[in-house]
Amino acid sequence: MRPVARLIALVASLALLVAAGGGVAACGGDTADDTASPAPKSYSIGITQIVTHPALDACVEGFKEAMAEKGFTEGDNVTYDVQNAQGDMATASSIAQKFANDGLDLVLGIATPTTQAMVKADSTTPIVFTAVTDPVGAGLVDNADAPGANVTGVSDMLPVQPHLDLIKKIAPDAKTIGVLYNAGEANSVFLVEAEKEAAAAMGLKVIEATASNSSEVQAAAKSLVGRVDAISVLTDNTIVSALETVIKVCRENKIPLIAGDTDSVKRGAVAAYAFDYQDLGKQAGYMAAEILGGKAIKDIPVQYAQNLVLSINVAAAKAMGVTIPEDLAAEAGETF
Repeated sequence: MRPVARLIALVASLALLVAAGGGVAACGGDTADDTASPAPKSYSIGITQIVTHPALDACVEGFKEAMAEKGFTEGDNVTYDVQNAQGDMATASSIAQKFANDGLDLVLGIATPTTQAMVKADSTTPIVFTAVTDPVGAGLVDNADAPGANVTGVSDMLPVQPHLDLIKKIAPDAKTIGVLYNAGEANSVFLVEAEKEAAAAMGLKVIEATASNSSEVQAAAKSLVGRVDAISVLTDNTIVSALETVIKVCRENKIPLIAGDTDSVKRGAVAAYAFDYQDLGKQAGYMAAEILGGKAIKDIPVQYAQNLVLSINVAAAKAMGVTIPEDLAAEAGETF
């Protein structure tokens, strides 16, 4: 073979070797990419709510909002199973058992009865509650500062003194207050006892009227007509779920209705010192994000709602026969 021909053949051989080596490297690279990292974790969260009404619905919205802020986005890396007991405790227990069997990453309990059912059904899945008045008295935690087991959350314990002071400002001549609540709700019983004690210290008489479900609320409200100077509804889920029937009774009989949440004022109560329940849900969402991030529940104390805001419904006041004092109207954070 001539020298030039020999050189050409050598160059061609080297080119083939380089091409072959590149192909092998490329194949090896594809294989490495296929096994580079596992898929990101997707989380499943159950939400159990005792009844439908705006304050509790706002808790759900706030919870999801906070979770999204922390990187847990619905439809992306988290799915929610939202269940509502519609005021029925047998249904709440069934939902709790379902969630206990589903292998969820976390459960949000909204209000005392559904959280109690969840805690009874499941001692391992992390449970975060919100809109619970007295978590210790309700048996959810032994110590609010250092929760044990698998439960922590956010309390909506409402200070009753500002609520009673508000009643006296709106109805200064009031001597007797009617209190509507469900005696089967532990949070309501706790608040009513606190309200009765504070009212007695102010020289006010309290007359109680109870309803075990929403269909009994109107009759309970009517039973107070002619016996009370004002009606008080705090954060009782049963009463608030049927608030329109109470509003109707109060309008027809010129009895001022003072509530414990802003949404009730928007719906037709005269006024309330209340928390923002969407913020309450956000507090619970931030807690849940910490738990899913690996923080131990024992290191996450129960939190309490802060910052009472006064809301007033001027039209409702007129319809119920009272006038809002100017200084109180000036204080309102929200007016409807």
